[in-house]
Amino acid sequence: PTVTHFTSLADPSAVGSGHTALTTLMHEAGHAAHFANIKMPSPLFSQERAPTSVAYAELQSMFLDSLVGDAAWRFQYARDREGSPLPFALHEEDVRAKHPYEVFSLRAMLAVPYFEKALYELPDGELSAAAIQALADEVETRIQGGPGGRPLLSVPHLLSDEASCYYHGYVLAEMAVHQTRAFFAARDGVIVDNPRVGPTLRDAYWRPGNSEPFLGLVERLTGKPLTGDSWVATLQQPVDELLEEERAAYAAAAKAANGAAAKAAVDLDMRVTLVDGDEVIADTTEEGDFLAACKKFEGHIRQRFPRAAAA
Repeated sequence: PTVTHFTSLADPSAVGSGHTALTTLMHEAGHAAHFANIKMPSPLFSQERAPTSVAYAELQSMFLDSLVGDAAWRFQYARDREGSPLPFALHEEDVRAKHPYEVFSLRAMLAVPYFEKALYELPDGELSAAAIQALADEVETRIQGGPGGRPLLSVPHLLSDEASCYYHGYVLAEMAVHQTRAFFAARDGVIVDNPRVGPTLRDAYWRPGNSEPFLGLVERLTGKPLTGDSWVATLQQPVDELLEEERAAYAAAAKAANGAAAKAAVDLDMRVTLVDGDEVIADTTEEGDFLAACKKFEGHIRQRFPRAAAA
């Protein structure tokens, strides 16, 4: 059997940390689902080092965390303590505040590998702290149009030898995320709670492990070579047009939820333990069900952070 461990850090008493922690949790769960579903004759096909590429690994995690921003996902899973879904008005406010500026995130991602390339091409005789700072400033200005809110030299991947020449993998992965989402949208119309998505990801992306190259896997699933077209199309979409699509997805999720019977149990065909250090908070083998384990974990959080829970 496969064993995976993943985590997400959050402070329930800090407003806003929940969204970041949720995105991280979904991201790491994507890695866990990927590596847990590799079905090859050797563990070498599921190890993290080469020939496993950064782009291949991060595609799986970034695809899953992309769902956190979808209106349909937010209706179904972003619930308050009384069980009410996140109102569409809040989702609309979020989209209007962020979507017009998403291109800046793309430029910030691109700036990191462009800086790395320029840095490693710099002759040894020209290396100095001042030269590296000046190079970072030049790349930020050229790629981002000016100094970024996150200075290039604060990106931790640039400061760690094990993550050097790594960041371009995020760019390729994000391209593949958008291309994969576009494929599912064209084939099925929906992604959230679509029972066809999981088996497709499992068979095309997960099971081969690193036995096949990243670009080939993306082309096999989506039917076309990897490009940035889907990402660019998303960035170019007018806000009102995007909101019209999101409103329809939110309404469809609400309609589906109203017509579906309440789930009495969730069988993941696995044992799940929720832990804090050495303390086991909930265990599906003892609670009898995943949802029951989640409920116990929720109670633990409320008890541990009473003021945050009462706010």
